[in-house]
Amino acid sequence: MKKKIVKVKDKLLNFIKRIKNEKLISKSIKENRLFIVYVIACVLNSTLLRFFTIPTLENYLSFKTIIADIAVVTIIGSFSYLFKGKKRYIYLLIWATIFTVICTINSAYYTFYTSFASVSMLSLTQYIGEVGDAVVENVIQIKDLVYIFPLVFFIYYYHRLVKNNKYKKYSKTIRLKKFKNSIITGTIILIVFMVMLSSLEISRFVKQWNREYIVMKFGIYLYQGNDIVASIQPKISAMFGYDDAKKEFNEYYKDRNEEQDYNNEYTNIFEGRNVIVIHAESMQDIALNRTFNGEEVTPNLNKLIKEGLYFSNFYSQVSVGTSSDTELTFNTSLMPTQNGTAFVSYFDRTYIATPSLMKEKGYYTFSMHANNADFWNRRAMHESLGYDKFYSKENYDVIDENIIGLGLSDKEFFAQSIEKIKKISQEHEKFYGLLITLTNHTPFSDTEKYGDFAVTMKTTITNEDGTTSEIEAPYLEGTKLGNYFKSVHYADEALGEFFTKMNEEGLLDNTVVILYGDHDARLPKNEYNLMNNYDPVTDDIKDKDDPTYEEYDSFDYELDRKVPLLIWTKDGKVKGEVNYTMGMYDVMPTIGNMLGFYNKYALGHDIFETKENNIVVFPNGNWITDKMYYNSQKGEYKLLKDEIIEDDYISKNNEYTEKLLDVSNKAIVFDLFNPNSEETVSKKN
Repeated sequence: MKKKIVKVKDKLLNFIKRIKNEKLISKSIKENRLFIVYVIACVLNSTLLRFFTIPTLENYLSFKTIIADIAVVTIIGSFSYLFKGKKRYIYLLIWATIFTVICTINSAYYTFYTSFASVSMLSLTQYIGEVGDAVVENVIQIKDLVYIFPLVFFIYYYHRLVKNNKYKKYSKTIRLKKFKNSIITGTIILIVFMVMLSSLEISRFVKQWNREYIVMKFGIYLYQGNDIVASIQPKISAMFGYDDAKKEFNEYYKDRNEEQDYNNEYTNIFEGRNVIVIHAESMQDIALNRTFNGEEVTPNLNKLIKEGLYFSNFYSQVSVGTSSDTELTFNTSLMPTQNGTAFVSYFDRTYIATPSLMKEKGYYTFSMHANNADFWNRRAMHESLGYDKFYSKENYDVIDENIIGLGLSDKEFFAQSIEKIKKISQEHEKFYGLLITLTNHTPFSDTEKYGDFAVTMKTTITNEDGTTSEIEAPYLEGTKLGNYFKSVHYADEALGEFFTKMNEEGLLDNTVVILYGDHDARLPKNEYNLMNNYDPVTDDIKDKDDPTYEEYDSFDYELDRKVPLLIWTKDGKVKGEVNYTMGMYDVMPTIGNMLGFYNKYALGHDIFETKENNIVVFPNGNWITDKMYYNSQKGEYKLLKDEIIEDDYISKNNEYTEKLLDVSNKAIVFDLFNPNSEETVSKKN
């Protein structure tokens, strides 16, 4: 045994000596310059992407992730040696371009969605034209153009090699040898990377539902390759994985009662009343009860909050489907799908939804949205959810002077909708209706149409001579956040007019109004910091050494994404503030208890039953309770209460989160609410 070890040692020393004497490394670099520049350019771009999207020290110095990127780029690039002359360069150029496009798209995508792009979203490109201004103004940024420079350098370097006669043309034998050496090198690097992985990392890579975590641990190129597999998997697994999915589904719900088994103070409190649901586009809690120079941003909402039941710790749970994800979760108490969106990819499934359950109780159900009926595939999906009629853009009088942002202004939308609701109330004994607003949609750039609302700061300053002066500093004027507040102020005015006119028509007398913000406004973090730490003297953010400076970290930013939820009646039947942590999937069981319907398969809970013990799960694997907000991508948390947390608190909630997301996704993909799901899902796929 000792002799074998000595022999291996001698061989290794001889190999190292040979490398040194023959200068193999420098020789190898010279003979493969273009290939090495290609690898450096592609790996540099993937590193820049992580730098711009997930700015943590751990991510910057993630040696393991860089190894993964090098392995992928090297293995793919190795096939270039199978081509002669210029074709070798063209092959590398094509892949360098593909990798550049991947980084550019994901960089821009992350800005808006705080997630990474998926091949499954290709079906949604048809909607880009509808929100083109939002994409250009709020998504595409200068940083997204950085990735082209390494590609340009690669092209320049090739032409420089050709000009200096240093771009070598190899014989077939040499090319095959270089191909073999490079693909073996890439494979060894990949094996080294795989050996370094933990079981948790492998599990999350396979499940693919935490994209930020995967990119941080595996790199953008492995993520994108895995995403391609994950995106076509539903079509394949729907044909082959039904039995396992059904078994897991039945196991998850086996202890659920067929009928509601509890009563509380809100049980059946609104049974028989008409219901109007207002889907308030991009309405975020940060706008409520906020003033600029004594003027409220949302005076009408503030008034309604005081008169109704306001849920002050309420979170949206959207993924890449944004508004459509909210509609899904609000109506079904299910989570967004892991790939694609339910509205586009799974509109033909069977859903147990609030509109369909209200129809069973004798209600006429309708939805109203003055946008293209096929945007987010609402025309088809609203039928699947149980709406009797969808009033879309084709049912509204849309003229240029009434357009703000993406379409018909909220004021005009509400005015025309009231006439439709009035007719519905005359023709039907009870109704349940959804109104989806539009004006308060990014990019919030039609400021001249929002009215005169200033986001300045009037303050008193002390001059050098000791006297004081009144100034009006710009504050948030000209910022996206400032423009957002102007847009919200307009949206609030429209809501005020809607309630006034509805009341004048007598349509609020026996009606419950439910209003929710569909998701946060996707605004830059640095502008929140400006809002909280503005110095009117310097017209800039205060210095961190300033004693009045308030630290604003990533946790504050994520927690500030809360949206409002309000339940209001004219007679003040319910009122007060509910501060339990609550998510969009909790709305269905909560209002179901109030309106007299029950869904055994709801993933959320009646908040008045769970109270402080509730947990809100987000599609990316993050979760929040009354005690803690947990970021699963970073494995970091922020305590929200000063109390001792059990040792297994995080692990139990992580397990709960993973199971819930998995069951929800399979229930949709495999059409498990359909009694004939095994037969129908195979036909659909």
